[in-house]
Amino acid sequence: MAQQHYRITLLPGDGIGPEIMAVAVDVLKVIGAQFDLSFEFTEALIGGEAIDATGEPLPTDTLEKCRHSDAVLLAAIGGYQWDNLPRHQRPETGLLGLRAGLGLFANLRPATILPQLIDASTLKREVVDGVDIMVVRELTGGVYFGQPKGIFTTETGEKRGVNTMAYTEAEIDRIGRVAFETARKRQGKLCSVDKANVLEVSQLWRDRITQLATEYPDVELSHLYVDNAAMQLVRAPKQFDTIVTGNLFGDVLSDAAAMLTGSIGMLPSASLGEKGPGVFEPVHGSAPDIAGQNKANPLAQVLSTAMMLRYGLNQPTAADQIEQAVFKVLEKGNRTGDIMSAGMTLVGCQEMGNALIEILKQP
Repeated sequence: MAQQHYRITLLPGDGIGPEIMAVAVDVLKVIGAQFDLSFEFTEALIGGEAIDATGEPLPTDTLEKCRHSDAVLLAAIGGYQWDNLPRHQRPETGLLGLRAGLGLFANLRPATILPQLIDASTLKREVVDGVDIMVVRELTGGVYFGQPKGIFTTETGEKRGVNTMAYTEAEIDRIGRVAFETARKRQGKLCSVDKANVLEVSQLWRDRITQLATEYPDVELSHLYVDNAAMQLVRAPKQFDTIVTGNLFGDVLSDAAAMLTGSIGMLPSASLGEKGPGVFEPVHGSAPDIAGQNKANPLAQVLSTAMMLRYGLNQPTAADQIEQAVFKVLEKGNRTGDIMSAGMTLVGCQEMGNALIEILKQP
């Protein structure tokens, strides 16, 4: 079988980004050699480093490089020194521009309890043991993007803030299909979360998701109102496999699900479009307070690399290999500071990377 070649755009970004990205690239090189995959890496600027170099958080050149790649691997953006810039110049604006520029409408956020880190969760062991949830969040519609929006002055001179929650059938259908396909690859259970008892936009959401279910008879569909879903996530999270929801509800629920695991520093994510490259990034921030000190946890970046292989490049076996290496490196007791506990071995970012490589190279 001929070697498969992939063009990967790397966006190391700010803070700890370059350190954790270096580990991910080393992992990909080892995996590439084992699975006959060839990776061509191109680096580009985004976020604070891009602002310092070009005055823009997302230079045109960066977006073009991303568009012409097979997948985009992003590390972290932002830092204190850019916090007071105007909104259009903030590092986060670069991230929103990247999502819009690549048409990334589906955000996949897993929340998986690793047995080695179960005691890091604030919930009881019996509640979270075995939790493995995928939240599929609509990313480019809903109340964050609906029109009209703004702060307006009324006839009486009083100010009134307005945001519009809106979804078209087409927007619901395309995120719904991603969710059903994702559930099909997992345990075949999909829970759609809305507020159909109060919101018309949610009534349409529920109608369309229910209609779509007829095309996926092998997937078991259920519905929950968002307030109940939030309660159930904390009360009995093991009932969930795949969750699909809109932009606002997904923003809240994916962060709530993330905290079930006890460490946001361990969680990857994927943002996908209908065609073209997806963006794969850890959920955590740029941690400028520990940047350059070899203290960062690279495992979320490495797990994002596994998601890139699985969902972006259709290389699930290679993705499995990386995920198993992460489990094994934790099994051996290696811990960075954010996940350190009694009796474990404290290691730096580079040492964690070396330990992963050692495991991956074992026959």
